[in-house]
Amino acid sequence: MQGTSVIDDADPRRRGTSHALQAMGAIVGRELLKFSRQYGRLVSALVRPLLWLAVFAAGFRNVFGLAIAEPYDTYIAYDVYIAPGLVGMVLLFNGMQSSLAMVYDREMGLMRLLLTAPLPRAWILLSKLVATAVLSLAQAAVFVVVAALVGTTLPVFGPQTPHVLLAAVASALMLGALGLLLSVHIRQLENFAGTMNFVIFPMYFMSTALYPLWKLEESGAGWVYQVALWNPFTHAVEWMRFALYGKDPGLSPWIVLGTLGVCFAAAAWGYDPQRGFGQLARRGGGPA
Repeated sequence: MQGTSVIDDADPRRRGTSHALQAMGAIVGRELLKFSRQYGRLVSALVRPLLWLAVFAAGFRNVFGLAIAEPYDTYIAYDVYIAPGLVGMVLLFNGMQSSLAMVYDREMGLMRLLLTAPLPRAWILLSKLVATAVLSLAQAAVFVVVAALVGTTLPVFGPQTPHVLLAAVASALMLGALGLLLSVHIRQLENFAGTMNFVIFPMYFMSTALYPLWKLEESGAGWVYQVALWNPFTHAVEWMRFALYGKDPGLSPWIVLGTLGVCFAAAAWGYDPQRGFGQLARRGGGPA
């Protein structure tokens, strides 16, 4: 009888966990199905980084000088240097694209319906975040394959593969969490483009995606160097870059994971109608 009681007591918890995982699977599956019907979205996600790789990097291949610096053990071509940054670009743009999708779903009433499900609100948002990360990683994988076909091969496979995957997953989650947080503040689709211009381009260009930190410091761009140094996107790119070559990324993993935690916690707080930014907006103190 005692054993039966223990099993019966555990059943509700087991059912609750199963229900939560089933809900996450449904949300991720819905996003994957929707993405599979949007061929233009995949093409546009690949065109941007491939243009940089095929045109910009080709023009600077023998002009842009790189001293031997970590994580590299020899001189490298410019396209090899910017390849991890272009992977980051794919993750960044899809993270911001997820923000647009959240705003659209909210305007159409789908988010309101989803958030009334009998599950913790944070779990629903985590499910959306996981779906965003899965799509980001799928697009990044396609880019790596296409980049290899055009002559830029990244050392993805080897003893460092688990570290590379960890860095990519954490970076995708961090940028997705940032998009989730931005969707709290963007009230209308018309405001999306302007907001993104103040997020995507500064994050990308003021980072190590296109040039190393020492190059910024050497050129005298002190304030750009400081911004890039504290830019979480810089640390996402550097984590992936160092992981590819099996080197220690320093503090970058902690900054990426810390930014992920802060952005997700703030987004979960913001989507709470009782205490979040939505409540502040109704009182006249929140974001427009």
